[in-house]
Amino acid sequence: MTGRPLALVVEDSADQTALLQRYLDREGFDVFAAVDAESAIAAFATIAPAVAVVDLLLPGIRGAELARLIRVRFPDCFLIVSSVLDVADYPDADAALPKPIIGADLRALLRDVTR
Repeated sequence: MTGRPLALVVEDSADQTALLQRYLDREGFDVFAAVDAESAIAAFATIAPAVAVVDLLLPGIRGAELARLIRVRFPDCFLIVSSVLDVADYPDADAALPKPIIGADLRALLRDVTR
């Protein structure tokens, strides 16, 4: 155990996942990455994320439904939704991270997270 808080990244693009992992690592988070909502849900029994970054356009269970499940299962998790969709179409979350993702934008959002 490193003692670092955990960030859950649910993203079906390997490039976006790698980018988010790099940014989150720099901000002091360990990262659990899932390629779809089903994989993330399967991990709920063994993880307790402080932060979750969820892509809205996922295969299978959509990101908006996963965001709702994260809210129920982890009420203290700082939920960030990310997408190419218009921000007005994002579900309720603590923060929005429109794509393309910029490190400074993510860093600014993470200032609100108590670690």
